[in-house]
Amino acid sequence: MTIGRPREFDTDQALEAAMRQFWSKGYEATSLQNLLEVMDVSKSSFYETFGSKHELLEQCLALYTNTLIASLREELRQAKTGLSFIEKVLKGLIDEASTKGEKCGCLMVNVTNELAQRDKIIAKLVANGSKSLQGVFKEAVLRGQKEGNIPLNKTPDILSNFLVNNMVGLKTMVKGGADVKTIKDIIEVTMTALK
Repeated sequence: MTIGRPREFDTDQALEAAMRQFWSKGYEATSLQNLLEVMDVSKSSFYETFGSKHELLEQCLALYTNTLIASLREELRQAKTGLSFIEKVLKGLIDEASTKGEKCGCLMVNVTNELAQRDKIIAKLVANGSKSLQGVFKEAVLRGQKEGNIPLNKTPDILSNFLVNNMVGLKTMVKGGADVKTIKDIIEVTMTALK
């Protein structure tokens, strides 16, 4: 019985490198050659491990979404209040706006703009990711209501969708080069809507 050669690369690292490439350059603008270079894999290893370029994008989108949601859930768990969690997440975008390097926005939004209208698989993955994000914000809103920081007459579903919309919009504005003051002003108005 022959044993296959062991993989000469770290699958997780390769997947993360591919995710960053798609996030930064987009799906169409990323060639197979670009992916092979950033992932540091051979063409045969690529197809054997990840399938096609489209299948790789699906895996990258899942990695991005799962990482984002897990990170937000942990932040919410550690937050003093539901309201402080929401404020901290939004204010994190101020840091993003003030950094010098490349601003990539949100991978889910980037992929939506590029592919979702013509790609049902990607549209479904993005919709599921958005629903998970909305779920975290809804949890924060409900907690904030329980703690007395968010009025009970506010509808958690509407507020959480509003927050997802704001977060996504702000990330897109940051990617487009919006200045810190603009981002701060929008966050201030967003937080006012929760009171």
